[in-house]
Parts: sequence; C-alpha cells; structure tokens
Amino acid sequence: MSFQARILDSDALREITPMALRAYATAQGWRRVESFGDHSDVYVRNSSEEIVVPATAAIADYSSVVSALIRVFARAEDQSELQLYKDLSTADQDVIRVRAPGAEDDGSMRLEAGVELVVHARDLLLSAACSVSDPRPAYRAGRVKEATEYLERVRLGQTEQGSFVVTLLSPVPPALADSTQASLWPMPSEDPFERQVTRRLVQGLEAAREAIESSNRGAGFSVFENAVQRGVSANLCEATAKLIERGHGLDVSVTWARTRSVPERSRRVAFAAPDAAVLKEAARLFRDRLPRPEERLEGFIIKLVRSENEKDGHATLRTLVGNRQVSVRMDLPQAVYEAAVRAHENQTAVSVIGDLVRERHRWRLRNPRDLSTVESDEDSEEAVSES
Repeated sequence: MSFQARILDSDALREITPMALRAYATAQGWRRVESFGDHSDVYVRNSSEEIVVPATAAIADYSSVVSALIRVFARAEDQSELQLYKDLSTADQDVIRVRAPGAEDDGSMRLEAGVELVVHARDLLLSAACSVSDPRPAYRAGRVKEATEYLERVRLGQTEQGSFVVTLLSPVPPALADSTQASLWPMPSEDPFERQVTRRLVQGLEAAREAIESSNRGAGFSVFENAVQRGVSANLCEATAKLIERGHGLDVSVTWARTRSVPERSRRVAFAAPDAAVLKEAARLFRDRLPRPEERLEGFIIKLVRSENEKDGHATLRTLVGNRQVSVRMDLPQAVYEAAVRAHENQTAVSVIGDLVRERHRWRLRNPRDLSTVESDEDSEEAVSES
C-alpha cells in the first residue's frame, strides 16, 4: 500500500491563486460551463468529470477547495499531490532552471561552486532584462533601472533532484482576456516586461549558441555583433561562459507560466564545455569595442599628417591599452597639433585625454585634449643630480 502525501497547510494552500487554478484547469482540457454561486464556476472535462473552481480567494473555505482540486488534478494526471501543488504554485510564474550537468551523481556540488552558480544565473537573467528595452553590446552594473527593479521581484526556487539545478521564479502578470491565437507568440510589446525578459533570455541564449556554431565554421566575431538585437551581449556571454565552466556544460530551460497563453510548454537551450572559451573571447571583444570616456593615454607620437591647406592635423600615438601596445589615431585641432609636433621632434612622451573607441580593427581617440609632455625617469634623475 503506497503512501500519498497530502497538502494540509492552509497558508500554503492559500498561496495558490484563483488565476493559477483556472489556467491549470484550462491547460489540462477543462472548460467552463456555468457559474456556481456568487464566487465560483463549474468546469467539465470529457463530459463526465466536473469541478468547481473559485474565482476569488476571499471565500471562507478557500484552502479546503484548493486541497480538493489538488486531489482531483493529481488523480486525473496520475501525479502526486506534492507535484501538483508545485505545478500550481508556479502556474503564474515563468520558471527558469539553470542546470549544471557536471554535478555529482547525488546532485551535490562544492559550496563555493554552488554559490557562484547562483550568482552567475542571476547575472544571466539580468543581462536579458537589460536587453529588453535597449539592446547593447555591454551593460554597466546597476545602470538599467527597470532591469534591476525586475530582478528584485524574482525569487530563488527550491533545489531539484538530479544534477545541480538553480531555479529562478519570475512572476508574470496574468492575461486578462482569452487569447484568440494561443498557437502563436504575441508581439513582444504586447507582453508584460516580465514575460519579455524570459523570452529575451531564451532568444539571447539561442542566438549565442548559433553564433558559436557559426564562429566554429570560420564566420568570426561579426556573428556575435549581429546577434546583439536578439539579446547577445558581453554580459550574457560572460555569465554563460562562467556557468558552463562551473557546471562542465550548461542546460537552461524556461517553463512558461500557464496564466498567459503560449504555443509551447517550455524551451531548453544547452551548451557544451568547449563553448565557454568561445563565449569568453566574444565577451572580451565586445568590451574592447566599448567607448571609454575620459581615458588618459601616455605614449609617443609616431606619425603626423596635415594637409597643406589645413590648420588641424592627424596624429598616431603608440601607447598601451589593456596591457597591449597599440596605435591610436587622433584628429587634433591646430594648437594641440603644434604641441604634438614639438613632442615628436623632441622624442618626448606625451599624455592626452579623450574618448577611446574601437573602430573595427583600429583604435581612435575622439575629442583629444589636455595634451602635455610626460617627464621621463631619466629627466627626473638628471633634475635630482643637478640639485
């Protein structure tokens, strides 16, 4: 004789919303036929089964009604009541599962690695939230207010059996009208921000996976740049790469809230261990191409160009960017150009401030200003000896 666990906690039962009950019943083939009293509706399935679904949680025996419905649903779907309760408790949420295939057989993981997985899963979702309203190659932490406010509403779910799984629960406002095109995705602008985020998460991960495959076939970094509008960014690439490294692979799945009609129950995107290196390099190149405002560079002028009829000129500075020696081009107004000429003639190092940008394979300093000579170590030593 098997033992069937039953949910008896009234507070836990009241966490199941009427909208979640209706959405679950409809998804499983039940249809509303008539009202029942002032606060409930009758649903039937297969012309023989009949249930009463409350339309409000304000009725006195709401928890008892929910308990009875869980028993009916569990029996109809041949599931445990615990599993049914779990399905109903997340029926009004998009459930994001970030799975580490490389966990131990019992689903355990080293403490530090587990903590890092939670952090990187959060960063992954945040990257998608940032991309919804303003797709960019990279984002600065905390700069997108709507995204950070959304993340405060996301909950960390319970761990699951099997490989180590980080579960994120994203609440989704219910649809207030029946969808006439349940077989199609609505336009993103028709979805609430919460659903736009989870859709963008899946879209960005799928685009990143396609870009990896294309780059493995020689397509280069441009395939990642072309995927920015689909949610790919340095942030998404970094978070995904770190998750892959910690979990020796990565599976991300989204189970869509039942309270909004969608053409599928869930979506899954998987990555293999070698994908991490490609994503890390894509993230580095994204960040290399980010404008760096108010950047101070030091180096030597190695080239000067000015047309015969022009007062302004062009200079090339040999300097360090990210511990790499590179050449940076500058368009200089007359006064600054003359200072650059003197420094070049005297073979003196200079310091200059501007907005550093990467243009394809070349660096450029926009709005260069405050160009001045830099005293070398030899000059300092001579000054000391003379004194």
